[in-house]
Amino acid sequence: MKTLISTIALAASMIISQSVNAQTKRTPASAGRDEYIEVEKNVKLHVTDLGEGQPIVLIHGWPLNDSMYEYQYQYFVHKGFRVIGISLRGFGQSDRPYGKYDFDTFSDDIKVVLEKLKIEKAVLGGFSLGGAVVTHYAAKYNGAHISKLALFGAAAPSWKQRADYPYGITDDGAAGLIRNLETNRQEVIGGFGKAFGATETSLPAPTANWLVNMSADASPYATARAIMALRDLDLRPSLAKIKIPVAIFHGTQDKLCDFVFAEQLHKGLKNSYIVKFEKSGHALFVEELDKFNTELEKFAKS
Repeated sequence: MKTLISTIALAASMIISQSVNAQTKRTPASAGRDEYIEVEKNVKLHVTDLGEGQPIVLIHGWPLNDSMYEYQYQYFVHKGFRVIGISLRGFGQSDRPYGKYDFDTFSDDIKVVLEKLKIEKAVLGGFSLGGAVVTHYAAKYNGAHISKLALFGAAAPSWKQRADYPYGITDDGAAGLIRNLETNRQEVIGGFGKAFGATETSLPAPTANWLVNMSADASPYATARAIMALRDLDLRPSLAKIKIPVAIFHGTQDKLCDFVFAEQLHKGLKNSYIVKFEKSGHALFVEELDKFNTELEKFAKS
């Protein structure tokens, strides 16, 4: 009798255990993609990696991060693309090590991410300073892992005026900006937010605040060092190295990177064309959101 009772108890225990396991066992919801990718020892970059299909890789502007492409992520996932945003070191959720914040470093980091994600034939896009980054990348690495280049309000080919280049910020203007970043960064970022749109009031307040808050979150050290690197960068000699198709998106009312930058890029990039954003300042990716997304989609599919 005791043996029978023990057998029944054991069987009941096994049934209950199997039932519990059946209830708790589940298929992982994650696609298994890394959100942080190590580019060198002790340095990881934050990556937003969504969707399936043809890859579009997006690099943010200064001093933003990959979150700026929120509405591009939503759009391109629905359209059947794999869209990847990379936060450069020092910005967003990426690591903020002491060291170099120059265009070789940014380009090297992007190459490591693309290699680790096994990305090929991507459309590589960059906004503002990010436009200078991706242009430098394409020239330095001869278009490795990418098939097309997209520049959005790019701070290129030279953000600063030079002896034979009368466009952009002056030496004194760049020095003053860097000095203010090191002594009153919050005021600089507030002013930057006001200058982002076609007019001071063209961006809705929540959108303007979103961009300002994103900018304020960047590493102060990286914010200043990246601008120093941009001041010293002249991409004009490198443009002839870029043979892949290039789309140049630029707001005609851009007060931070004048529309003449787009014209100079088009002049130096033989396989390029310009898309004018007549209603936009620097924030063309939100000021004319629908046009931005559809024109980028058209370029990716061409």
